[in-house]
Amino acid sequence: MTELIKYTAAETAGAIAKGEVTAVEVAQAHLDRIDAVDKKVNAFLHVDHEGALAAARAVDAKRASGAELGPLAGVPLALKDVFTTRGMPTTCGSKILEGWVPPYDATLTKRLKDADVVILGKTNMDEFAMGSSTENSAYGPTGNPWDLTRIPGGSGGGSAAALAAFEAPLAIGTDTGGSIRQPGAVTGTVGVKPTYGSVSRYGLVAFSSSLDQGGPCARTVLDTALLHEAIAGYDPLDSTSIDAPVPAVVAAAKTRDVRGMRIGVVKEFAGEGYQAGVMQRFEESVELLRELGAEVVEVSCPSFTLAMPAYYLIAPSEASSNLARFDAMRYGLRVGDDGTRSAEQVTALTREAGFGAEVKRRIILGTYALSSGYYDAYYGSAQKVRTLISRDFDAAFAGVDVLVSPTTPTTAFPLGERADDPLAMYLADLCTIPSNLAGNAAMSLPCGLAPEDNLPVGLQIIAPAMADDRLYRVGGAVEAALNDKWGHALLEEAPAL
Repeated sequence: MTELIKYTAAETAGAIAKGEVTAVEVAQAHLDRIDAVDKKVNAFLHVDHEGALAAARAVDAKRASGAELGPLAGVPLALKDVFTTRGMPTTCGSKILEGWVPPYDATLTKRLKDADVVILGKTNMDEFAMGSSTENSAYGPTGNPWDLTRIPGGSGGGSAAALAAFEAPLAIGTDTGGSIRQPGAVTGTVGVKPTYGSVSRYGLVAFSSSLDQGGPCARTVLDTALLHEAIAGYDPLDSTSIDAPVPAVVAAAKTRDVRGMRIGVVKEFAGEGYQAGVMQRFEESVELLRELGAEVVEVSCPSFTLAMPAYYLIAPSEASSNLARFDAMRYGLRVGDDGTRSAEQVTALTREAGFGAEVKRRIILGTYALSSGYYDAYYGSAQKVRTLISRDFDAAFAGVDVLVSPTTPTTAFPLGERADDPLAMYLADLCTIPSNLAGNAAMSLPCGLAPEDNLPVGLQIIAPAMADDRLYRVGGAVEAALNDKWGHALLEEAPAL
């Protein structure tokens, strides 16, 4: 059944619905693949063999009873280990939550189960989603299936690597500063950051509450759209949830027509620091959009150059507040509780042992930025920059339907290359951060391989808030044209594990 792992999610669901294959056979094929290759990749922190097969059997029973199956029934999925899952560990890639089993499901987890998606397990990630390489996980780094000596992106590198390694056809990530799109770009997969508030954050362990957004990941634009529709929608349990209809993203993905659309190329996302092969593939993608009938114009968003410093004040500030809950008193790791120490001492010892270096760095940065005497100078100023970035987006979208840019300035860099240089690491999110600060929607999809290293390059598409369907319309058209040009999907070129 090894050919089943190469099916798209849409093909898998169709084959199950027609009775050509059972959901159990599909689940077992992917579990076998995980068992065979994940020791090399380290995409998964926890694999739920029994739970996945039980969910698959339930889908087969449902079909046997004559019940109608949903568009993703029986399709396996890899879930980033930052969403709570009842009866399954949720660690956020941190020692401080090692072994914690939540008593409830996140809303997103529940919606996946309601859609009869088969959750294979939980994927590796930078600790508490803080990082761009998945090297900050307390459980070891994940390798990029294109080259296991290189990073798979972060913080959701486990989810992206699971897709690229054909361990799952669908995955879930979260995007705080690019953590869905950047892993997608460097692994040759598709990742979408939906409009902030359009996918529930209830049960998503918070890093930076005004930036965090769960979203879909897959190997094709259509599969990503199908997953998007399954997880999106209003949730009264999330105070930031938008009470509005979900855009028709599946229909948009099937349109594959950009004629008459105006595409804006962001002037600020180019220049020094961008790899030559990345810019070559991006410029070819822009030319392809022209050939497909879109009008392409250059757009200037001058405040985007301030996005990174603003982000690295806002995100750590919110993290210092959110991570205060990990105090060794209620759940997770507890160190030094031998009856001789105070609660404050136990908390300090637990945090020292449980948090990694990057998490500590951001907590210290955020606490400093929020401290008396510095709040207005740092955090307050960053919020003003955030407003300027939103205004730049508004001005741009007054004249164009979507914006495009490279997703990342470079292809996947070697593991360890930037581990001791946080500023160099942070530059991986240079193009993705503005969308998180503004809260609009963005997608990364593969647009070829860089000639220098034969590694994937990502094309980023950015749309206004609640216009997520535009991402899929443009992405679907580009994907179809590139597949026709190459004669196959990009991931068929990925080296076999």
